[in-house]
Amino acid sequence: MRARFHRQGRRDTAPELAVRRRLHARGVRYPVDVRPCAATRARGDLVWKGRRLVVFIDGCFWHACPTCGHWPTTNAEWWDAKLTANVARDRRTDAVLTELGWRVLRFWEHEDPEVVTDAICAALGREPGAR
Repeated sequence: MRARFHRQGRRDTAPELAVRRRLHARGVRYPVDVRPCAATRARGDLVWKGRRLVVFIDGCFWHACPTCGHWPTTNAEWWDAKLTANVARDRRTDAVLTELGWRVLRFWEHEDPEVVTDAICAALGREPGAR
C-alpha cells in the first residue's frame, strides 16, 4: 500500500495544469508545490508568498469531496480513517495559515478551471477574465 501512495502524483495533476495554463495565458506567474511557511508541512499548489496567498486544488477522492467523492467499500474502515484524517489535516492547515495572515483558497478538481482562474485573479487584485 505504501508503495502505491508514493506513486501517486503530488503535483501537476490535470486540474492543476488546466488552471495554471489559464493563469499563465493571463500573464499571472506563480511558484508551484511550495510550502508557504515553516508552521505547516502543507505544500500549496500555487503560492504567492509576498501576497500571502495560497491555493489548493484538492482531488475529490483524496480530500473527500461532498459532491462527488466516494468512500471505498473494500477495507472501508481503513479508508474512512484515512480520508477523514486528510480532511482534518486540511482544516488544520487552513486554520494555521489563516492565523498567520494567509489567505487560503481551496478548489475541487471538478470545478470549472475558468471559474477557478477568475477567483484566483480576483484574490490577486487582477481583473477576472482579463487577458
